[in-house]
Amino acid sequence: MDKSSHNYFFFIFLSDARKILLPVSRHFCYTPYYIYIMCNDMQDNTGSIIISVVIPVYQYCCMPLVSALSAQLEANHLSYEIIVIDDGSTSAQTITANSAIASLPHATYTVLPHNVGRAAIRNILANRASGEWLLFLDCDVHPPLPTFISTYLAHAGSTDVVCGGVSAGENSSLSISNLRFRYERYYAPQHTATVRAHHPYSSFRTTNFMIRRSVMLANPFDERVKHYGYEDVLFGRRLQQQGCTILHIDNPVTIGDYESNDTFILKTEESLRTLHAFRSELDGYSRLLALTSKLDQFLPATLFRACYRIMCLPLRRHLTGEHPKLTLFNLYRLLYYMSLTEND
Repeated sequence: MDKSSHNYFFFIFLSDARKILLPVSRHFCYTPYYIYIMCNDMQDNTGSIIISVVIPVYQYCCMPLVSALSAQLEANHLSYEIIVIDDGSTSAQTITANSAIASLPHATYTVLPHNVGRAAIRNILANRASGEWLLFLDCDVHPPLPTFISTYLAHAGSTDVVCGGVSAGENSSLSISNLRFRYERYYAPQHTATVRAHHPYSSFRTTNFMIRRSVMLANPFDERVKHYGYEDVLFGRRLQQQGCTILHIDNPVTIGDYESNDTFILKTEESLRTLHAFRSELDGYSRLLALTSKLDQFLPATLFRACYRIMCLPLRRHLTGEHPKLTLFNLYRLLYYMSLTEND
């Protein structure tokens, strides 16, 4: 094949096991590789798809989520599609379990050969979708209400972006020992639609939102963000700069999987490194940045860095233990971030 060609290829596996080799434009594939797509029922190209449900997944079985969404979409008699793209999972068991998505109507499941990152995977999903509206969902959530889809569609046309919010759910077994569950439950009153509406752009989260496809394509996620954290805040900032409108409603998804305390701390540290890397662009969009800016006026940063060196190991042991306290978690976040500023 001519190396100057901008066409790449992927295989579509239809339900009768036939294979078709089709070209893919450069905006979908950034490097020449083969992408394997398992597909059950393709939409008629002449039809108009109202909503595309798009879900990035990594090392997680999201078949229950997709099944629940499919049932709601079918019940609403919509022209729709469900697109799930796996961002380079290495678990054969997970990939096999998710391949059952292909058995659902109008659903596709794609496995990328390598991980492209949280921002890039969402841009790929948007470019792949055909619907007038895109409903982005994280893979580890589930819609608690049978009216989840219809509630979103009731607000289509009134704004550019609709954010439904997140619920921690009810799980007494996690209420004492799981740090992220305790964090989500404690701050839930600050994440209602009414509260989010006071700061619509800085309150934006990628977990559960619907957006006009035209707006999404004109304002892609910042692919400089390669690691965990703050790609959603940067996206909210971009929407504000472009004058896009955001409506916050109470149409939450429930978090279905809570990582261990060790994993949550590692993800928190990774997100703080992202925050530090993009601190100039996120100024005014982060409470932690606002706090550190105020503290700098009264106390030297060297004091916080010294405290971090002394306290980081005891704090980490506590936070990864069985009874983590949120006050100490917030202290750890502050000290860890301040430790990153040593070479500023």
